Amino acid sequence: MTASEKYMARCIELAKMGAGNVSPNPMVGCVIVLEDQIIGEGYHQKYGEAHAEVNAINSVANPADLKKSTIYVSLEPCAHYGLTPPCADLIVANKIPRVVIGSVDPFAKVAGKGIQRLINAGIDVKVGILENECKELNKRFFNFHEKKRPYIILKWAQTLDGYIDIDRSKNEYGEPTWITGNDALVKVHKMRAEEDAILVGTNTAQKDNPSLTVRHCEGKNPLRIVIDKNLRLARTLHLFDNSTPTLVLNSIQNETQDNTEFVQLNFEKNILPQLLKVLHSKNCLSLIVEGGKKVLESLIAKDLWDEAHVFTGNKYFKSGIEAPKLQGKIVLTEQIENDRLIVYKNRH
Repeated sequence: MTASEKYMARCIELAKMGAGNVSPNPMVGCVIVLEDQIIGEGYHQKYGEAHAEVNAINSVANPADLKKSTIYVSLEPCAHYGLTPPCADLIVANKIPRVVIGSVDPFAKVAGKGIQRLINAGIDVKVGILENECKELNKRFFNFHEKKRPYIILKWAQTLDGYIDIDRSKNEYGEPTWITGNDALVKVHKMRAEEDAILVGTNTAQKDNPSLTVRHCEGKNPLRIVIDKNLRLARTLHLFDNSTPTLVLNSIQNETQDNTEFVQLNFEKNILPQLLKVLHSKNCLSLIVEGGKKVLESLIAKDLWDEAHVFTGNKYFKSGIEAPKLQGKIVLTEQIENDRLIVYKNRH
């Protein structure tokens, strides 16, 4: 690993500390180096607040050192006025002579403009250090701006013999059929805390009465989304408790009631593109789909998924509702207590 790669790896490490708090902005880390010593570092901590470069520059004990330093940043410094001033201007103003960048920003208002501003100011700019790792760090952000839709993560739990549920009668509705253990549950809640939105279909809402919130770890709740075409779901379900923002996708009305927004879609057409358009308009960078089988399979059939997190519990049902089938590249296998998690990436 070269010195530049070492410092960029530190930028990535810092950036990850902002996970779950900066969306719809990207996670960004920044390191300032003088004579092979880190003299300042920072990361984007919260949406609407100072960017990584600002925090790193402010952390330098002697500002005069900036004129002799190299600044490393995992994503191209911004060149536009958003909620904060342009970071490229800040670097220029502090006369930092060298800038090393992990990846170009795909956001149209930046997209090379920050780099050009630095070059125009006579700064030595190097781009593409650990580029793949920097893009992977912000896969949600890149996907959102390049594909104009959220990064879609499918998630389900299945038994050793491939079932996601037993066949249940209505008097057995009201709580999920638990397949995995507590450690896997905590893992799922940590996952929820890092994503922007979470979706279930009508049957899952009715059968499991999920809260779709973060309760077993620290973190923010994702935007809850439920498909309820004919508004037949009971208002006593947890999803309608107004505890956290919730979208109800239906064919009947557009209306907002407290924390619950009813969004009318055209169910005569495929609702998936309509749903993704709504989420894009709300700046949701990522979506977890937790079921049920019908919703999961509709996304798989349209090749509308980026990752799948499949938990396998140490149980057999012998009959019931079969788990979805998908083809993808296995990128992670993890043992969690008595359960196993396999993460797939779509090959598209």
